[in-house]
Amino acid sequence: MGGLTRSRVFLLEGSPGTGKTTVATQFLIEGAARNERCLYISLSETEEEMRESAYSHGWDLKGIDLFELVPPESLLDEQQQQSLLYSSDLELGETTRRIFDAFERVRPDRVVLDSLSEIRLLAQSSLRYRRQILALKHFFATQKATVLMLDDLTAEVANKTVHSVAHGVIRLEELAPEYGPERRRARIIKYRGRPFRGGYHDFVIETGGVRMFPRLVSAEHKTSFARDVLTSDSAELDALLGGGVERGSSVLVLGPAGTGKSLLTLTFVAAAVARGERAAMFIFDEEIDLLFDRAKGLGIDMKAMTDQGHLFVEQVDASELSPGEFSQRVRQCVETHGVRTIIVDSLNGYQAAMPEEKALILHMHELLQYLNRQGATTFLTVAQHGLVGDMKAPVDVTYLADTVVLLRYFEALGRVRRAISIIKKRTGAHEDTIREYRIGSFGIRLGEPLVGFQGVLRGVPTFIGETPKLLENE
Repeated sequence: MGGLTRSRVFLLEGSPGTGKTTVATQFLIEGAARNERCLYISLSETEEEMRESAYSHGWDLKGIDLFELVPPESLLDEQQQQSLLYSSDLELGETTRRIFDAFERVRPDRVVLDSLSEIRLLAQSSLRYRRQILALKHFFATQKATVLMLDDLTAEVANKTVHSVAHGVIRLEELAPEYGPERRRARIIKYRGRPFRGGYHDFVIETGGVRMFPRLVSAEHKTSFARDVLTSDSAELDALLGGGVERGSSVLVLGPAGTGKSLLTLTFVAAAVARGERAAMFIFDEEIDLLFDRAKGLGIDMKAMTDQGHLFVEQVDASELSPGEFSQRVRQCVETHGVRTIIVDSLNGYQAAMPEEKALILHMHELLQYLNRQGATTFLTVAQHGLVGDMKAPVDVTYLADTVVLLRYFEALGRVRRAISIIKKRTGAHEDTIREYRIGSFGIRLGEPLVGFQGVLRGVPTFIGETPKLLENE
């Protein structure tokens, strides 16, 4: 959107607690930093309350005039209210006059009027309320001020009066999930004469103010890069993949718990660092220290990589993170740190941050498209339900990925073994065999194709050939 057009009136609406006052205060603080005159007119909070709120964010309100508009003492006196005129007429007229007086005294460039709910109550009728809003708008327009009016939506019936009058309308919303903290999102409902990004945008309120995460649109981030083939630390795995994984593509690793999905992706992380590139891992399900220990057993020193700045590892709490903020963190790794290999482990944890499966698909589509267009190679893991037999993933994203790697348990000769196969690759040819594999201190090791078995991918194979050549324990 680019900001608010000067000398226009804007509406910022939302239920109590959505962050309207915080956004409005930041709007004025930015104006004061630009040496503009700023005025905050409050009809609902006292000056002391506003200063305490600013102090909690570490803000200095120097350069901002705070005008606490409380009812005149004469209007609070019951004896004075007994008149042929309605008391609301007196209060509304007096309130408007005092707003104009405060403006004339300061002559501000930026104004916040908090809030319209009190004016609506004084007006008592929709017609009087609309006339009052029009009067305020015309007054501010003649003074060339940029005005942000707040509305807490406490009216019993939705009143769109200000929507038609304001130059732009921004709505803040707060959602309460079944578990975890509240989620907040913003939407631009209207903006005359200027294109804006529609839809919902996640945001958080933290010490220091509001941080907004604009909805990711992958089409805005096209870049050119060489689509060379990237190899892993395992020549056997690269052969199964038809030479490796193409840069700027996405790889989905599917399999039940414990099959080694995370460790498999680590072989590509190690290869990326060895090439002199940077990688990033977003861990949803596992403790970082435990992953570091497991990787060390594989011969990959993740701690050394992170200490040297080659690898960025972030433990993600799905219950605390919105999808928009997650996308922003991934973008920061790519655009600020130059990361070219991204691991998301796993989508099961990421799904927990989503309100519904459909939204997960849309978010992942935009994120993967963005990463592909930035030349970043993405590895996603999904844990399927069950260990053997008919297994299902909590969400089907196989059509989004360019390459799909399937891991399976199978039983043979009295032991539980693991099998790997490539069931999809858009960017080139690959082996269609099913191979046994092991992961250990030696790295990842693949065996011969399991030609003597039928039903390995179902986890319940049938022996149909000669004595199979299986991997021995190291």
